Amino acid sequence: MPTNPDPVRRLTALTLSLALAIMVGWLLLIGKALLMPIVVAVLSVYVISSASTALGNWPMTGRLPRFLRTVLMVLGFLAVLAALNGVLIVTARDLMAQAPDYQENLEKLITNVMALVGIEGNPDWRAIEEATVGRLDMQTMIGGMAGSVGAVVGMFVMAAVYALFLTAEASGFRHKLSVALPDEDHASKTLDVIQHINARIGEYLTIKTLINVILGAICYVILLLFGVDHALFWALIIALLNYIPYFGSLLGVMFPVFLTMVQFASVPITLAVLALLTSAQMWVGNYLEPRLIGRTVNMSPFVVVAALAFWTTFWGVPGAILAVPLTSMLAIILAAFDQTRPMAVLLAHDVSVFEKDHAGHTPA
Repeated sequence: MPTNPDPVRRLTALTLSLALAIMVGWLLLIGKALLMPIVVAVLSVYVISSASTALGNWPMTGRLPRFLRTVLMVLGFLAVLAALNGVLIVTARDLMAQAPDYQENLEKLITNVMALVGIEGNPDWRAIEEATVGRLDMQTMIGGMAGSVGAVVGMFVMAAVYALFLTAEASGFRHKLSVALPDEDHASKTLDVIQHINARIGEYLTIKTLINVILGAICYVILLLFGVDHALFWALIIALLNYIPYFGSLLGVMFPVFLTMVQFASVPITLAVLALLTSAQMWVGNYLEPRLIGRTVNMSPFVVVAALAFWTTFWGVPGAILAVPLTSMLAIILAAFDQTRPMAVLLAHDVSVFEKDHAGHTPA
C-alpha cells in the first residue's frame, strides 16, 4: 500500500480538472445559441439593478420604491432594445439598396488615387487591383452583414425575454439560497461571493455602458457633420464594439471610415473622419475611461487578451464583448475559496488587495 497518497490525489485532481475544462469548452461551443442569450440577459439584469440603485440617489426618483425604479429601468431597457432593433433592420435594408452606388464610388476612388500617384496605366498595378479590390462585391458584403444583423436581433429578443423573468425572480433569490444551503456558514459565504460579483460586475457594466453612450454620441455628431450615411447606426456600432478591450476601438473606427470612403470617393474627407473618430476614441480610452472605471475590474492586461482570445474562439464577436465581465466573475469566485485563491492572484493586475487579505476572504 502506498504510504503517501498526496501525489496520487494531485494527479487525480489534475486529471479531473482537465476533463472538466474540456467538457466546459465543449458545452460552450455546442450550446452557443442557448447560452449566449442567457448570459446577455444576466449581464443586462446587472445593469438594470445598478441603474435602479443609482436612481435611488436622485432627488426626483429617490422617493420611489425600489420595485417601481426597477420597473422603470426594465421599461427603459425594452424601449432601447426596440429602438436598436429598428435601427439595425432599417439600416441593413437601406445599405442593400445603396450597395451598387458604393461599388461604383469605390472603383472611382481607386482610379483617382492611381491617377494621383501616376500609376493609372501601369498593367502590374491594374492586375493587383483586379486581384484585390476588384474582387470586392459590396452587395455580397452588405448581404452577409444583414444576415448577421438578423441573428443579433434574434439573440437580443431572446435575451430580453430572459431578462424580464430574471428581474422578476431576483427578489426571492436570497430565500431560495437559504433553503438550498441549510448550513448558515456555506449560505453566508455563497451569498457574500454573489453580492461581491453583483457589486463589481454591476458597477463595471454600468460605468462602461455610460462611457460607451458618451463615445457613441460624440461619434454620431462627427459623422452627422460630415453627412455620412446611417450615422446613428455607425455610432451604435462604435459604442457596442467599445465593450471589447484594446481591439474594439480599432474595429469601431474601421467600419464607418470604410463607408465614408465608398460613399464620398474622397481621400480628404475619409482622412478627416478617421482623424476625428480616432481622437474621440483616444480621449475616451486614455482619459475618460481610466478616471471613471479605474480598478473596477482587477485583471492583468495579458489575462484580458487571453480572455478575449478564448471567448472569441467560442462565441465570436459577442464573446469578445462578454469576455471581461465573464472572466471577472470567474476571478471573484476563485478568490473566495482558499484552494483556488492562488489562481485568482495570478489573474489579478494589482495583487496588493490579496496581500491585505491574508484570511482568505473575498478581496474588495
